[in-house]
Amino acid sequence: MNRYKILLGGSLAALLAMGFMANSISGKQAEKEALNTTPVVKADGIESRNDRWAGHFPRQYDSWKKTKKSETIVDMLEQKPQLAILWAGYGFAKDYNAPRGHFYALQDNINTLRTGAPTGPDTGPMPTACWTCKSPDVPRVMAEEGENEFFTGKWARLGDQIVNPIGCGDCHDSKTTELTITRPHLLRALEASGTNPDDITYQEMRSLVCAQCHVEYYFKATAYTDGAGKEQVAKVVTLPWAKGLSAEAMEEYYDSYDFKDWTHKISKTPMLKAQHPGYELFKTGIHARRGVACADCHMPYRQEGAVKYSDHNVGNPLDNISNTCLTCHRESEEEFKSLVKGKLERKEQLMEIAMDNLGRAHLEAGKAWEVGANEAEMAPVLQLIRSAQWLWDYSIASHGSFYHAPEETLRLLSVANDKAQQARLKLVGVLAAHGTLNYQAPDFSTKQKAQQLAGVPLAKLVDAKMTFKDTLLKEWDQNAVQAGRLNPETRKGMSDISSYTR
Repeated sequence: MNRYKILLGGSLAALLAMGFMANSISGKQAEKEALNTTPVVKADGIESRNDRWAGHFPRQYDSWKKTKKSETIVDMLEQKPQLAILWAGYGFAKDYNAPRGHFYALQDNINTLRTGAPTGPDTGPMPTACWTCKSPDVPRVMAEEGENEFFTGKWARLGDQIVNPIGCGDCHDSKTTELTITRPHLLRALEASGTNPDDITYQEMRSLVCAQCHVEYYFKATAYTDGAGKEQVAKVVTLPWAKGLSAEAMEEYYDSYDFKDWTHKISKTPMLKAQHPGYELFKTGIHARRGVACADCHMPYRQEGAVKYSDHNVGNPLDNISNTCLTCHRESEEEFKSLVKGKLERKEQLMEIAMDNLGRAHLEAGKAWEVGANEAEMAPVLQLIRSAQWLWDYSIASHGSFYHAPEETLRLLSVANDKAQQARLKLVGVLAAHGTLNYQAPDFSTKQKAQQLAGVPLAKLVDAKMTFKDTLLKEWDQNAVQAGRLNPETRKGMSDISSYTR
């Protein structure tokens, strides 16, 4: 009798277990089918509010929110004071921090001293183009106003429109949710470089959505007539790819137009400023040649039950090394990190040497002008400084260059340093011709000393920025909330820190 009870109990337990298993399998299958059914986030236009995507893609949205954890401000001018000399007369000499997570991209753009302290829509130092890579509100406004119209006017004009940080609508179509290019400048650049957008594969798209922003660009003055028949000039973001994607090809492109981003305040050199040519450098490296996409390393897939999804906590692959690098590389985690550390140290050493020589070249050129050098004497010197700084800047401005393309990065730094030294040798002769021997450039070993030499009125800039944040910025946020463009709940937990308020 006891044996029958045991058998009966065992059978019932097995049946219950099978029932639970069937329900679990059925539930996972239903979840999988729901995920494989393409939702429509917004039938018409671009949904720029990231929280509106959360109901359809909760895992992706929750992982994206983790980019909020990038709270640390790393003041690069403090760490590398040479930068203030190299960028004298340009906004980056005022304020430049290491990049944080996508969640903070918009806030950091608003906080930086580079965007100034506007008092109204037509004031401030920067054009509307400075919003371009910071928010999915950018393609939304482009679609509503027109691309040229978006790129017309001052940065402050769109302060209550560009309010949601980098997110879903930057890379995905709101109707189909497919990966899509939302920035027209990339499509034009692809065509100019000989790529047919219709031939782009899905794997290539997993890099190109990143290339909408992680690229070199400049603001091209473009004349047009607006809807009211008024002549306007838009400063349109343009990628200099027509002659190729290498640093030298882009330099040739810029030289053919006699283009300059600014005139150096100390050396009077017509300068080029590299933005963040991550995609272009990546294309020269082994990962690109092996068909690896940006998302493979920066947004690896995760598995939860039957569901596989892309991790949207976009960041450094070394922070998640077992799911990124070690899926292909066969070293141990400790050995792999040691190899990468060695690459970074070599890059840092060459970078420091190049920056020191460039800083001294600018200061020595400034002295040459001071003692009476003329334009004919200085022309070859300034060309060397311009080229050297462009190659240096191009090699390091994308931050992960040492990892994406270590050989190309080291080559560029070496050539940059050689040209900087050539400029300094020529300057010895120019200075001597004007009676100045054994000139020693002033000390720029700290941020304070370097900014003083660069003529940066830091205290004045900070005071003006704080006034802006207490007045106009609050109006922008209030207007955006009232118009339904911003859900204030999405900003809860956001830290409001900067290099000047720590």
